[in-house]
Amino acid sequence: MRKMLVAAITLALALPAGTVLAAPAAAPATAAAETPTQLPRGVMPTHYAVSIVPHVDKLTFDGHVVIDVTVATPTSRITLNALGMTFSSATLAPAAGGKALPAKATVDAANQTARFTFAKPVTAGKYRLTLDYTGKIGTQANGLFAINYPTANGQRRALFTQFENSDARRFIPSWDEPAYKATFDLTVTAPKGEMAVSNMPIASTADLGHGLARVKFETTPKMSTYLLFFGLGDFERTTTESDGTQIGVVAQKGKAAQAGFVLDSAKTILHDYNDYFGIRYPLPKLDNIAAPGSSQFFSAMENWGAIFTFEYAMLLDPAYSTQGDRMNVFNTAAHEMAHQWFGDLVTMRWWDDLWLNEGFASWMAERETEKVHPEWNTVLETVRVREGAMGRDAIATTHPIVQKIATVEEASQAFDTITYAKGEAVIRMLEAYVGDAAWRQGVHDYLAAHAYGNTVSDDLWHAMDKVAGGKPITQVAHDFTLQPGVPLINVTAATCRDNRSTVSLTQGEFSRDQPHKTPLRWHVPVIAQVVGQPATSTLIDGSASVTLAGCGPVLVNAGQSGYYRTLYAPTLRASLAKDFTRLAPIDQLGLLGDSWAEGMAGLEPVSDFLDLAHAVPADASPELWSRVAGSLVGLDAYYRGDKPRQTRFRAYAVKQLRPEFDRIGWVPKPNESTSATLLRTQLIGALAQLGDARMLADVRQRFAAAKTNPKALPAALRQSVYMIVAEHADTKAWDELHAQAKAEKTPMIKDRLYRLLGIADDQALAERALALALTDEPGATNSAGMISAVAWHFPDLAWNFAMAHREQVAKLVDSSASSQFYPRLASASFDPSMIDKVKAYAASLPASARRPAETAIANIEYRMMIRKDRLPAVDAWLAKH
Repeated sequence: MRKMLVAAITLALALPAGTVLAAPAAAPATAAAETPTQLPRGVMPTHYAVSIVPHVDKLTFDGHVVIDVTVATPTSRITLNALGMTFSSATLAPAAGGKALPAKATVDAANQTARFTFAKPVTAGKYRLTLDYTGKIGTQANGLFAINYPTANGQRRALFTQFENSDARRFIPSWDEPAYKATFDLTVTAPKGEMAVSNMPIASTADLGHGLARVKFETTPKMSTYLLFFGLGDFERTTTESDGTQIGVVAQKGKAAQAGFVLDSAKTILHDYNDYFGIRYPLPKLDNIAAPGSSQFFSAMENWGAIFTFEYAMLLDPAYSTQGDRMNVFNTAAHEMAHQWFGDLVTMRWWDDLWLNEGFASWMAERETEKVHPEWNTVLETVRVREGAMGRDAIATTHPIVQKIATVEEASQAFDTITYAKGEAVIRMLEAYVGDAAWRQGVHDYLAAHAYGNTVSDDLWHAMDKVAGGKPITQVAHDFTLQPGVPLINVTAATCRDNRSTVSLTQGEFSRDQPHKTPLRWHVPVIAQVVGQPATSTLIDGSASVTLAGCGPVLVNAGQSGYYRTLYAPTLRASLAKDFTRLAPIDQLGLLGDSWAEGMAGLEPVSDFLDLAHAVPADASPELWSRVAGSLVGLDAYYRGDKPRQTRFRAYAVKQLRPEFDRIGWVPKPNESTSATLLRTQLIGALAQLGDARMLADVRQRFAAAKTNPKALPAALRQSVYMIVAEHADTKAWDELHAQAKAEKTPMIKDRLYRLLGIADDQALAERALALALTDEPGATNSAGMISAVAWHFPDLAWNFAMAHREQVAKLVDSSASSQFYPRLASASFDPSMIDKVKAYAASLPASARRPAETAIANIEYRMMIRKDRLPAVDAWLAKH
């Protein structure tokens, strides 16, 4: 599953660098938050034959399922997962034939189960459980759901399913746990003029008359319930082929051309993955299905053979999409396609090991992006990913990568930065430690040994141990996956003799909010070098003395593959800073990241980071300027509400960034790099955020000119200009954007326009956006995003509004995001009273649902500490510059 990105990316422009964000989510706690996850053992499903008849006008469906089960020991009842269902018939018959036993159905909504009780115990053996039931079609992305969307020919409605992590039980009474793998036959009664799509190709279609058809799909491979998929709507499908597998894209009619890039990309990706894994993709087809709308929880889902993706993460509209969108589309496709092996072919046994799915898919997607599109220079993006993970991992509310999951809510919360970003960063470190070739062999051996089965993390480490050449891979992996936190490598001394440097390293733990915490201990793979000399690798357990070739400034974590912070003694830090321009861009980014984090934590002077950022030359890599711009915007947000000090800071920040934007300009240069293209849009946003009058005037002029001359606002700049206009809107501009949103017929653009209405920095307009979010106008999947957008500038306003309308807001968010939405609204607050509000909210939740609230509290406390303890040092530095 790909986490929801759009709101998080935009939010990053408004929050200080290093801000801890709860995972995407939403809504007040429900009974689901206390739902135990695992079912009683003793009955094993092997095959589901499912027939579904949707009644879209009523938002209900009829279901009939025959489940082949094996009963291990005599029992008088069978318990499985079911949610939102009513049963009209239930029988159990021997698989070999014989009299069917009627069963009494008892539904337990709180535990999301149905129990079928028989008059007498059934003996061990093979049976067929036959159930007739009705279920609900939702309007948020859980279970079977409907999405309404506009077209040039009027409103349309499509059906889709989303089952991860625990929502197949809304569609099929089932053993809805990853380890209960089975095969599936799906049959659907659908309107003849609409396209039905599922994991497998269509096996047969029968005309039922009255405008209906019965569509039967081929049998799936053995897989977990959460990977089943069904979609139905006014679609069109375009195909290509790769290594004998048919690859398709399915989109609303008239939009298939916008999926051309993802179709071509999928062809390349599938071939590369077949080669890398050494195991061919096993299904006859692989579709990528585009859906209008959005979720507060995810942007794409890896259903085996039928990847589901919201349009904004798959389609490229030539009138609107940017280079950043193009890169996101590729990475999303690569992520979900990696899941076809890591997650679908081989699945974690339980949600404790979710990272085996998500961390690996994130790592593989980044690897594939680097391979296929080296011109995008995304290897430098790995530093940003690691920084995001360490920011979350360095506060008290963090958790290990492998974590104990006991409830449905805890399983939903596991889809977070630690699982995805830390998982990816740790894999990158381990790959560098054992070597590319050995790592690849270990991955192949692991997948081959467990195909169509379930695993735990140690299954992977055992495979790696066999190819790691004696390196203690399991020990290192356990240290980084079974305990939380960020190692801190202290570089305490360096001496040089006979052109060899001896460097002293000691290990601690980096924390943002626990300065006196007793540090944990890791076996840390470290790569170090004297700048310009060959690197040396070592494994640190506590402390070490490392000998390096050459004399000069010492760089630890050369290449930035390590998951740790590096803290240099002052003289060593100063020496390295003098040679900053000699470092590779990836190491410049790593040094800036460590300097920022350690300055904010009080481990080194904040001025060290400011000195480094101030000295960045005009010809530095665009990625480095991107880091500087992001940090300055982040610092600016800490000054919110203190106009005199913020004005002084902004004058410096604009003076620092404006020359770089003037060098890049509004118009792309011939053969411009992708990095420069991305930097242009970031600098436009940063300078506007910093209140640069010239930038704001230019943006408004281009927005106005586009009303009569669309060419005045090219697609590459449209999103940036619209975002700035929306954020700095007056009533007239806000009304104009609102009118555009209402009139827009392209769902992807319409959705984004409605979300932009929430980012206005005018409180009266923010209040109008909140009121609009509770109406039907924005669309069922957009309203929660509008409320989140308001929280970027007015967290207290958004929190109070959402709490006051909890019953209405709860209907606007998919249940997988339960318990996280409110804490996320509060995260940007500086008000101490917000801590008490979030604590009171957390106290009303079951213990399993409180981590996001606790994280929000930690974030608010951290922001307050930065204002009190760090900004005075920034002010003092500004006085000298």
